[in-house]
Parts: sequence; structure tokens; C-alpha cells
Amino acid sequence: MTAGRLSLVLSALALIVTHCNVAMAQKAYDTGASDAEIKIGNIMPYSGPASAYGTIGRTEAAYFKMINAQGGINGRKISFISYDDGYSPAKTVEQARKLVESDGVLLIFNSLGTATNAAIRKYMNEKQVPQLFVASGASKWNDPKDYPWTMGWQPSYQDEARVYAKYIMKQKPDAKVAVLYQNDDFGKDYLKGLKDAFGDKASMIIAEEAYETSEPTIDSRIVKLKAAGADTLISITTPKFAAQAIKKAAEIAWTPLHILSNVSASLGGVMQPAGFENSQGIVSASYLKDGADPQWDKDGGMQKFTAFLKTSYPDGNKLDGATEFGYAAAQTMVKVLQMCGDDLTRANIMKQAASLKEFVPDTLLPGISINTSATDFAPIKQLQLMRFKGERWELFGDIISANLSN
Repeated sequence: MTAGRLSLVLSALALIVTHCNVAMAQKAYDTGASDAEIKIGNIMPYSGPASAYGTIGRTEAAYFKMINAQGGINGRKISFISYDDGYSPAKTVEQARKLVESDGVLLIFNSLGTATNAAIRKYMNEKQVPQLFVASGASKWNDPKDYPWTMGWQPSYQDEARVYAKYIMKQKPDAKVAVLYQNDDFGKDYLKGLKDAFGDKASMIIAEEAYETSEPTIDSRIVKLKAAGADTLISITTPKFAAQAIKKAAEIAWTPLHILSNVSASLGGVMQPAGFENSQGIVSASYLKDGADPQWDKDGGMQKFTAFLKTSYPDGNKLDGATEFGYAAAQTMVKVLQMCGDDLTRANIMKQAASLKEFVPDTLLPGISINTSATDFAPIKQLQLMRFKGERWELFGDIISANLSN
């Protein structure tokens, strides 16, 4: 080989090595990520008073399994580690520490509950581990300045409460309102939003009943609220207690304007168990398509969702809103991981999660999209009112943006 040719070969080899080094340098990992794997942690109430929400975790597990079967995220397979906390904040703390310190997850995703997530928020931020797309509508998850490692996902309870208060003041200005609420961060955050929204008309609320999640039944509380003379009931409840409230109201022949918080508007998880005949006329709000509504049968997104259930999660209930919720949240998580490319550091995950623009998971209502920024950790800010009729929810009115409903 001539000296000139040898020089060319060596130059070519040098370029290849440089290119490889640059490519390798572009890959960045924190604990829980590698060339082959992305470890995602999750905490769900698979047992206890909020066990109906366990469907969310099971749906997400099935979705990630489907993604893995399709080749994973940029060639990496998702390892989804989901633990039960029984809806107990103390147990949530225990499981979060296990996920971060023993399992070595990259992040904790879509864990459920207001009080439960509040119990680990400081820990997650001190550890600088993403607490991403929290499955709770508490307004506190949108605080990027003080808690830059925590981000919500669904519309905030206070925004939802504002929608209901405006609806009542317009449709029933002389209403006598009774409020049934869960005596924890979830219920109190929602109640505050409700009272703030009523403003100087907060005196419309004539009765309040707070229940503990440890109570076997809230029947006596419904009896008290009726006895107070209320003609409007706002039910700030999780599924078990929402169904009880609907059934008890029917049993004592109380027919108030019944407004039900979105977290318990599941057809299969609440309305069906409570009895369709007892659920007529109940008003709620949503940001997700109703799997029981035939208007979505030819919708492209819902067809993908139905195909997912058929091939990847045959045990999933299309009528359970928690199934759609888990599917859309998992889709959002996958989108963020795809955006991260080969930079799977925790800082970049939060950066990409805060860079979502007009992202629309398959099960979101038309006109609603996910948008975030470095100063806005509230991905979904729109809702549409709906009324229960027959065996399904019927949407009415326009899409309402939280930014326009002040």
C-alpha cells in the first residue's frame, strides 16, 4: 500500500471513529435507562376504597406491552413496574422509595390520587426523579417553579368546579346546593374551587357532608343532605362512593339536579353498578370520548382504541372511562419518550414533557389537545358538559377552556 493510500485509509478510519464517538456521546442515560430498556414506575390502588381505578394501571401495562411488541421506544423496551398502595399515602411513600431506590426506575408515571401523590411530591423533587402525569386533578401539580419534577395530566378539579358552578348559576340561579365530598386533599381542593367559583353566591351551598374513605357506606350522609332541603347535589366522590350516592338518592326518592365529578363518571365503573334507571339526568363533564356512544364508532382514534382492546387487552372494558384514561395517559408517556430520542436523562424527560404542542391521544374529545410549557404543567385545560340519558352520556354545549371560563 502506498503512503498516500495508507494516509487516505487512516483518515477514513479516523472519520468513522469520530462519527461513532459523536453518536455515542449523543446518548445520555440516567438510572433506569439503557440501550435496551426504560424502567417506568407506577403506583395504583389495586386494593382498598379506590380499587376501581386499578383499571388504569392494568391498561397502561397492556399498552406498554403492545409498544414493546412493536419494537419499543427507539429500540428500547419499556419495563413497567406497578405497585399497589391501597390508596394509603403512607403506603405510597413506601412504594415510591422502593421504585426509586431499589428498582431504580427512570421516573414514576401516572400514579393515582391527590393525597397519595402529595405524600411523595417533596421526596420526588428532592431526588430529582420525574413524578410525571400525576393521575389527579389537583391544582398543586401545576407548580413548575417550586416543584419542577412534578406534572399533572388531566384537567384540574378547580377548573372543573368552575364549569359546574357557572352551569348552576345560569340554569338554576335559586338552587339550594348540597355538597358531598371526600375528606382529603382531593375533596378539599375541589370544594375550594367550587366556593371560589360561586364567589359572592357561595351561600347557595346550604349543606356539606365530608366522608372518610374508610367508611363502608355514605348512605346516612345522603339522607342528611336531602333533609337539609337541598335541590342540587354536587358529588365530589371516587367511584365506590359515587355509585352509593346515586343508589341511595334513588332509594329515598330524592331527585336533585345531580352533578358528578368527572373522576367518577365512568359508565362501567359507576353508572352501570349504580343502575342506569337511577342515573338518569346526572350531569358531569368530560375530556374523553365515551366508549358507549355510537357517534365514535367510525372515529379513527376510537377505532385504534378498540383494536388495542381486542388484540392487546381483551379483559379491558370499553365502557369503563378508566380504561380510556389509562390508554390516553400511556400514549402521552410514549410520545414524551419518543421526543427524548437518545437523551434519556431525567432532566430531558421533564424538558420534553414541558414541550408538548397540540398532542391529541386517540381517546380525547375533538377540540381538546395536550399543551405544556416550561411555565405550564397543566396538560389538559378543556372540558365539555354531558348528561346521562338512557345508557350513555350525551355531550352538550361547547368545549369549555379553563382560560376562558374565569
